[in-house]
Amino acid sequence: MAERNRRTVRDLRRGNRARVLQRLYFDGPLSRQELGPVTGLSSGSISNVVAELSAEGLLEEAGVVDSDGGRPRTLLRVAPDGGLLVGIDIGETRVRVELFDLSLTELARTERLLAQHGYDVERIVAHVRTGVADVLRDAGADPRRLLGIGIGVPGIIEREGPDGTRGAVVHGQTIGWRAVPFEQLLREAVDVPPEVPLFIDNGAKTLGQAEMWFGGGRGAGAAAIALIGSGVGACVDHGDILDEDRTSLALEWGHTTVQLRGRRCRCGSIGCLEAYAGAEALRERWREAGGPLPEDADDETALAALLAAAYPGRRGTPDPVALALLDETAECLGAALADLVNLFLPERILIGGWAGLLLGPRLLPEIRRYANEYALSHAAARTTIEMGRLGPDAVTVGAATLPLADFLTRGGSRPAPGATGAPPRTAVHAVRERHRTPVN
Repeated sequence: MAERNRRTVRDLRRGNRARVLQRLYFDGPLSRQELGPVTGLSSGSISNVVAELSAEGLLEEAGVVDSDGGRPRTLLRVAPDGGLLVGIDIGETRVRVELFDLSLTELARTERLLAQHGYDVERIVAHVRTGVADVLRDAGADPRRLLGIGIGVPGIIEREGPDGTRGAVVHGQTIGWRAVPFEQLLREAVDVPPEVPLFIDNGAKTLGQAEMWFGGGRGAGAAAIALIGSGVGACVDHGDILDEDRTSLALEWGHTTVQLRGRRCRCGSIGCLEAYAGAEALRERWREAGGPLPEDADDETALAALLAAAYPGRRGTPDPVALALLDETAECLGAALADLVNLFLPERILIGGWAGLLLGPRLLPEIRRYANEYALSHAAARTTIEMGRLGPDAVTVGAATLPLADFLTRGGSRPAPGATGAPPRTAVHAVRERHRTPVN
């Protein structure tokens, strides 16, 4: 009984720390007096928690504000140098590795192009290994300060393999990955202390978390975020970032059907959205239509050439074939977004991914028009379709939020040696417990 009570007290203490850290992270700087109402903790508990976190270097003062007739109040915030985070985007064209502080300010970055060798698993693992070593070296950072490494990958993620393999297993049909024990391979290869957890999740889901935390999804009760690159994916988020019941669902949206008996998709099926709207498919369609492309043109070069042909500027003549191809793409995207509207009733839809960021500024009006034509009118009237706000680094930032979310949920405590990196149930699920009796 005594041992159980000790565990309970420890857990409650960690919960109090999590409430304070999470509120300061998302809503700070705040004073001690402001922390009480938003966390539900007593002034004594706030003082104890702030003292602990400050002594550990996780909180710092952020100035003072005048109070009504009393002494000025000291503002507190999460200390940016309280730890380090690595975010990794295993993208369609490159592996991008970035090192961040706790405020998600970039400290170092490196990229490895994938065009020549594609998705050979051993080479991807080597890129991650050398990329992590490079950013730590370039920033002069101590690996022992790492709170975790987050990785966004294409495909479906399972937390255990069919043979009982522990850790994240990736099923990426379009890239030739079948039950790849990715977490186990990375743990064996990446040179970081064993207590540094790895967090692996779908790239569209990490993009969505970044947009919900810091971008165009902030404040939305429900949002769908589309990732358009060489391939196509999406995620749907329900609930505020400070909601313990928040859910995030990765969707293989690129492999929903937009054309019966349509083009063959690289997944092996026919008529998939990705076969019409993905940058790889756009490159092939433009080549088939006679577009002037070098044989070795990559997806980024081809998409830029297609857009330049359709929108040549004031002195040029638009290529009607390029315009027609892009209009068909806008219709396919609009129809597929309408499916998201009808199925999930999101308040917002955000378009991201490197190809989405290139296509969106030109095609967004037509995408909206087609989405309204294909969606139920009442549902469409409640949904706005906008561009994502975080740019091409959004997946990397989102990947870094995976270990950050775990750190905040644990109240700033570091993982024990051998800890695994399964994403927490929600980003910050411990903070909203107002329906429960606060423990002071």
